[in-house]
Amino acid sequence: MLAAVDHVQLAAPPGTEDLLRVYYVEALGMTEIPKPPALAARGGCWFRAGAVQLHLGIEKDFRPAKKAHPGLRVTGIDAFAARLRAHEAEVTWDDNLPGHRRFYSEDPVGNRLEFLQPHGSAEQPGSRSQERLGS
Repeated sequence: MLAAVDHVQLAAPPGTEDLLRVYYVEALGMTEIPKPPALAARGGCWFRAGAVQLHLGIEKDFRPAKKAHPGLRVTGIDAFAARLRAHEAEVTWDDNLPGHRRFYSEDPVGNRLEFLQPHGSAEQPGSRSQERLGS
């Protein structure tokens, strides 16, 4: 019986670990967690925020997926979108999921990430209409 998602694995090209660290730690606010020594030799890096873990593994012939992505639930979605834009990440809003506000962004190597917040959950001050005007 499935109990929970332990982590989501994304791929990245060789030599991009420092670029990924800047994005996942500074832009997303995650913490890097050490990989076990046997796995660290393969390169890549792992990150955590609360119960969410994203593992980025090195793939020699890397090509980012255009459709596949993790869906990450956030609180204060407007502030989170502003945080990503402040780190020069593109934010693309999508209103097609009933009951949710959501946007997509990409990490520095092109991995697609979805950020979503159910309607009615805690939101920080500001509205998306104000945010669009400020863009």
